[in-house]
Amino acid sequence: MMMSRFILMRLLLVVFASFSGYFILRQIVGNHEIAFTGFVGGIMIALVALRFEEKVNDASLKTVVGGAIGLIIGLVVANLMTYPLVMHFLDNPYLEISTYLFTNCVMGYLGLSIGMKKADEFDTEYLTGRHIQPKEEKEKPPATMVVDTSVIIDGRLSDICETGFIEGTLIIPHFVLEELQYLADSHDPLKKAKGTRGLDILERLQRERNIDIIISDEDFPHIRQVDMKLVALARRHNAKLLTNDINLNKMAKLHRVQVLSINALANALKPAILPGEVINIYVLKEGKEDRQGVGYLDDGTMVVIDEGCEHVGKTIDVVVTSILQTSTGRMIFSKVKEGKKSDNVVSVIS
Repeated sequence: MMMSRFILMRLLLVVFASFSGYFILRQIVGNHEIAFTGFVGGIMIALVALRFEEKVNDASLKTVVGGAIGLIIGLVVANLMTYPLVMHFLDNPYLEISTYLFTNCVMGYLGLSIGMKKADEFDTEYLTGRHIQPKEEKEKPPATMVVDTSVIIDGRLSDICETGFIEGTLIIPHFVLEELQYLADSHDPLKKAKGTRGLDILERLQRERNIDIIISDEDFPHIRQVDMKLVALARRHNAKLLTNDINLNKMAKLHRVQVLSINALANALKPAILPGEVINIYVLKEGKEDRQGVGYLDDGTMVVIDEGCEHVGKTIDVVVTSILQTSTGRMIFSKVKEGKKSDNVVSVIS
């Protein structure tokens, strides 16, 4: 119902703009055939307006205001430039109309484009006088974050919120809830477990006092991909995007949306280990390469142990040789510490 009403409004805009262009031009030139140029021009203006509407929906309020100011300045400059030409040099009415239209279109577009691009550089505090206040009197507004499905399913978000490291407002889009519900109703046990856990996490978050949960019904019918809808919603609210999805992280940064990743936070909090240090680790299994062993630190970091296959099931001391940092985490390469191996073996853990 909403979609059909939305399409009807767009059709009415095109019809109104086309007939308005026809009658306005006919009143000016008095020629029926030439007036059809206004009919075509009205259709083109309506299509441009609809295209501009789609762009504005994804833009922040500051960008829209900047574009409006730039458009007004551009039109004022265009008319100031055109008026002396029409008064003193142009006697043909058709030439006068063409000059007005061309100049207003060019200068209006330039003003709109420059205003939207430079809006982020404009500081509204200088209009309100708030820049005069001392820094200690200015309170930073609470952060607003748009939450992705991957972060909810991850399960660590509620624990982080309980510690107080994340506070402010979390926006949960309705299409994310639909995705969680779809997973929870799946016949696949793994997907069903993920969806159910995500809904449980949301229930825990709603009881958390440090944050506010907003279930947003905002949608973008012209955008099909869920990732792009999340980016558009974050841009509309000038919010940060909370996600663990690597591809969504890259897409958001391309659109200049700040991204918060729990995986990146976890990697930053891992203890610093340097080559040459000795660590005590339980050898869990054999590695892919010949005579390698594999163990894990408490934070889940994989440790590959050269010549460690004979120590599977034992806790030994190893010397770190190198560290490989990747986009998904890090891997530590090591070798068995030389010396009295019997002293290095602490116990056998079954």
